[in-house]
Amino acid sequence: MKLSCCLSSILLMLFASMVTRAETAVFAGGCFWCMEADFEKVAGVSEVISGFTGGTLKNPTYEGNHEGHYEAVKVIYDPEVVSYGELLDHYWINIDPFDGRGQFCDKGPSYLSAIFVADARQRNLAEASKRKVVERFPGREVVTPVLPLTSFYPIRGEESYHQDYYRKYPVRYKFYRWNCGRDQRLEDIWGETPALQ
Repeated sequence: MKLSCCLSSILLMLFASMVTRAETAVFAGGCFWCMEADFEKVAGVSEVISGFTGGTLKNPTYEGNHEGHYEAVKVIYDPEVVSYGELLDHYWINIDPFDGRGQFCDKGPSYLSAIFVADARQRNLAEASKRKVVERFPGREVVTPVLPLTSFYPIRGEESYHQDYYRKYPVRYKFYRWNCGRDQRLEDIWGETPALQ
């Protein structure tokens, strides 16, 4: 009996050590379809969820009222594979940090860019990453704020077609992204092979 109990405890500890501790990051960068597609390419990211955050309205919807909220993504990642700092670097090179009216062809408050931080550690890293962008572009105003994270509302129900839109509707998604000029503008800002040094 003691041997069986001891073996069970050892197996439980081994299993617990094998389970990775996932962390989350929340970013707004215009169209959540595009942000989702951009972050799901990153090694160590296990899931990206489209939704809304930043406002006070409860249960915002895409077709209904989402006033005060940003279109955003929640990135679930393994910090042993990719760090929060690396996610921040990836975020910046996938947005236009100078556009105070929205992102690319999408204009309006819900399409503004922002980094939503859950704690002091994230805030310090986000502010440091923003300073790198400011230093890289002297004389240009970086308008992307670092904001405290509020409730994140995933897109769900009848609107859940927005989750993984780029996979479900690849032709429509590619046409939208090209027509919006997103990649062309990103190349203008960050160069052909972007990197945040």
